[in-house]
Amino acid sequence: MSLYGLIKSIFFLLSPEKAHSLAIIALKYGLVAPLKKNNSPRLSQNLWSLKFPNPIGLAAGFDKNAEVYDAMLGQGFGFVETGTVTPLAQAGNDKPRIFRLTEDNAVINRLGFNNKGLLYYAAQLKKRTKNDGIIGANIGANKLSDDPINDYVIGLKTLLGLADYFTINISSPNTPGLRALQGREALDELLTKLKSVRDQASFISPPALILKIAPDLNQNECEDIAEIILKHKIDGLIVSNTTISRPDLCSSFQQQSGGLSGEPLYQLSTQILSTMYKMTKGQIPIIGVGGVSTGLQAYGKIKAGASLVQLYSALIYHGPSLAVKIAQELDDLLKADCYDNISQAIGADHKHLK
Repeated sequence: MSLYGLIKSIFFLLSPEKAHSLAIIALKYGLVAPLKKNNSPRLSQNLWSLKFPNPIGLAAGFDKNAEVYDAMLGQGFGFVETGTVTPLAQAGNDKPRIFRLTEDNAVINRLGFNNKGLLYYAAQLKKRTKNDGIIGANIGANKLSDDPINDYVIGLKTLLGLADYFTINISSPNTPGLRALQGREALDELLTKLKSVRDQASFISPPALILKIAPDLNQNECEDIAEIILKHKIDGLIVSNTTISRPDLCSSFQQQSGGLSGEPLYQLSTQILSTMYKMTKGQIPIIGVGGVSTGLQAYGKIKAGASLVQLYSALIYHGPSLAVKIAQELDDLLKADCYDNISQAIGADHKHLK
């Protein structure tokens, strides 16, 4: 049994939230040894004036308060997305609010953007050193906000200069009304204001603005989003957040409310990714998220149109060394298909668009 196999058996005796808190503490105090990254040139690429050493990223939700981004970069991730952060600290929804669907290699959560608030989060990001890798900031709105759009403006204004890119999270299912911001008019207003804030700041290379969308969108909603992000020249998309749908599941927790992530999300999220790649004609870099736990699954996202891939739920079942394993598997797959660089494989399923 691997080291994580032993730790996992202990962690799974605890509630998911307590286990996560313990993991953060262990990482925060250097109790998790760093791993050797895969530095294969096949995996390296430049996006948004950033050099990504490999395309495997940590999705938002793990490091909500930007406390262990350096430690997670040390686990072999090519980039780490912190947050989601809201202007004011908030406790989130009532517990229990995270459920392991062990039989399905999945998780359901209804956390509700629990975090320590923008001031604490910004202070953590100010600790970054030049040797730290690529860090993203995922911003959201408070549950009781009277003006959710303004919450995003506050978040971006406060954090400009502290993160390498910003994710606009309007797709969590656990904050009432949040997903309504994916609608045409609301999204147009939101992106107009955020672009203005970003563009008025003085940067040699302005940080990318990336929109994170839900996997539960219909064709018309996808078309609206594609039209609006092309209009505003938004830098990227993250596809996707958790789903409120319930595909065939085995676990007794399957009917818990909240967002489903992990293996059952792979097909749905990859389908939406492919749709958005086609609708944006491959012009906007996409980060593929949802159900990735192997190099083959990561490769599937890339061929569907993703430039980068993120994961989180799979860490619960496979441990923090998973990023290194996936990067190596992906490198082997690219080599087997005679690609010199990952950029050549992006959107390979859509050759007719090239």
